[in-house]
Amino acid sequence: MKHLIDAESDMEVVGQAADGGQAVSMAATLKPDIVVMDLSMPEMGGAEATRRLKIASPACKVLVLTVHEDRSYLKELLEAGALGYMLKRAAPEELINALRGIAAGNVYLDARLANKLVTSLVGRRVGTPDNTTELTRREQDVLRNIADGYSNKEIAGMLEISVKTVETYKARAMEKLGLRNRVDIVRVSRERGWAAEA
Repeated sequence: MKHLIDAESDMEVVGQAADGGQAVSMAATLKPDIVVMDLSMPEMGGAEATRRLKIASPACKVLVLTVHEDRSYLKELLEAGALGYMLKRAAPEELINALRGIAAGNVYLDARLANKLVTSLVGRRVGTPDNTTELTRREQDVLRNIADGYSNKEIAGMLEISVKTVETYKARAMEKLGLRNRVDIVRVSRERGWAAEA
């Protein structure tokens, strides 16, 4: 990707980050025009990194690059401040076109995602709740048990998985639903009927 961008006469890669936290700090120092952000990263995911980056460096534009075609991710990233959402399997020239469009202040959506979004909006009846954010059964189990007050270690024992795996399911579920803390988890779990009212 670096070679592809550097090959353009009007573009230059000024830095590369290994995770979301590093991306936020480097953007504050290097002040790039655009950050190409991966959605799935260690330590801090792309959604949270985008949110923090836009607070620290409001003028910086963000293009998210991902394998995820779930439109719940798209909604979350746009709400976080990203101007573009592109699939990693897109052709190389699409990346350059996306960067040029975002540099001009336009929003860029991968054509495959845009088609899905329009189709779902047209096909949904007015007043029908949007329940398209799908969690796996394990992700639901982890959130439900967190909402019920169990620790990660206790949940690992009940589900017969490692604590690290519990943390991974929790992080994925929170990113999918745009949750920030335990209070959000309890609220969503009750709304969806995964946890009993206290």
